[in-house]
Amino acid sequence: MPALYEKLRSDIITAMKARDSEKATGLRTADAAIQRASMDTNTDIDDALVVSTLRKAVKNLSDANEDFRKAGRDDLVAANEKEIGWLEAYLPAQITGEKLEAIVAEALAATGATTKREMGKVMGQLKQHPDAGLIDFGAASKLIQSKLN
Repeated sequence: MPALYEKLRSDIITAMKARDSEKATGLRTADAAIQRASMDTNTDIDDALVVSTLRKAVKNLSDANEDFRKAGRDDLVAANEKEIGWLEAYLPAQITGEKLEAIVAEALAATGATTKREMGKVMGQLKQHPDAGLIDFGAASKLIQSKLN
């Protein structure tokens, strides 16, 4: 069993023993999503699957927060923020800033893209990068668009 997944499972038990039902439920939900992703893709659970599943969960919670803010539901925003904090503890830091700019510049040079129509080629190149799992593709997309005509 991968180390990241083992840590998540042991943290669920710790939260249950501490009678922190809110955290235990949040982590159990993440565990169920990881197991479902494993079954859906017919692959074993590894750190890459855990990271990608947790990133999706964090993104979904963040997207939901936008709607909750518009609806004035600060209670739900606070609950989601708490859950995002728990999940982000298992995620490696994403590549941003100058390092992301360098990777995007490298992908632009490799593809020779100059127009926004060629953006798919650049994104495809980024997905082949050795650190693709750490790239914030939302930020990368905005950066690429700013550099293409």
